[in-house]
Amino acid sequence: MKLLVVGGTQFVGRHLVDAALARGDEVTLFNRGRTAAALPAGVQWRAGDRRGDLSALAEGRWDAVVDTCGYLPSEVARMADALDGRIGCYAFVSSVSAYASATRPNDEQAPLGRIDDEDTEVVDGRTYGPLKAACERVLQARLGGRALCIRPGLVVGPHDPTQRFTWWPARLARAALDGAPVLAPGEPSRPIQFIDARDLAAFVLRALDDGLRGAFNAVAPPGFTTMGALLQACAAAAGASAPIAWAHADVLAREGVRPWVEMPLWLPADGEHGAFMDVDSTKALSAGLRLRPLAETVVDTLAWWRTLPPAQQVFDKAGLSPEREVEVLARCASAVSASGAPPAGQSANS
Repeated sequence: MKLLVVGGTQFVGRHLVDAALARGDEVTLFNRGRTAAALPAGVQWRAGDRRGDLSALAEGRWDAVVDTCGYLPSEVARMADALDGRIGCYAFVSSVSAYASATRPNDEQAPLGRIDDEDTEVVDGRTYGPLKAACERVLQARLGGRALCIRPGLVVGPHDPTQRFTWWPARLARAALDGAPVLAPGEPSRPIQFIDARDLAAFVLRALDDGLRGAFNAVAPPGFTTMGALLQACAAAAGASAPIAWAHADVLAREGVRPWVEMPLWLPADGEHGAFMDVDSTKALSAGLRLRPLAETVVDTLAWWRTLPPAQQVFDKAGLSPEREVEVLARCASAVSASGAPPAGQSANS
């Protein structure tokens, strides 16, 4: 297959390019050339800026374009217009955040989000999802049946720049050295949902091979794993035997621990994002989405993190600082459990 990848040097795009090359696809990258990662052998590169100069794309035909870094509908519109008539399919990496509500499980037919100012160029927690939805609408309006919208959930694995998933295997690796208790959110049985970036890349390529169009939630099925199973896998990968101190959601809230940010992968069940990790992925699984074992993702993520220079192993985007974790553990020592069960005489909802 002859592929044009917009971006292609970071995280999802990087894994996509690796997977495409491994199977013999002809790959062209279009980006600004600012990422330090060297281009893999055999990749063609066209320099440009999707917000500015698209002249490098004036010529050429591709079986498909895969857009891994579209966040604004104006960007996606310009790219679609520039390539119209010279591509077979436009595959857009969207997000399950595109749905209008995350208070209930969503399948592909659920309403997508909207904001009043879709012309904004500010991408933040408020605008990210609705802007992804706006990008999808732009593609449908311009390309119709040639659009493929892949909506991943939380994407994890090696080269993840967000630190959210990586924080857990790295935290257990620290526990393997100092033996200190590890603060964990909620209960061990709480389901969590995500997708390894390599599995996402493989599904995008398979969907293109099979001529799929429309929208697909690309994420592990609900209940694929639990928070307890994840920490067990992290402990096994790191060789850690430190106790896990499970703190119930109301205890963490009382201590001002910020969900998702200070406590990665934790979202209160009764909050506005309570079903973010409970998305229906039946359609993608039926279409060939395949998932590697949890342990493989954990082991590979930890191995990658350990190769980073010390300065890049500092968690400044996600996770509690060691000092803050000790403080929270000390302040709620009577309300946490090392076994996952509430302390004696205390209800699970206390």
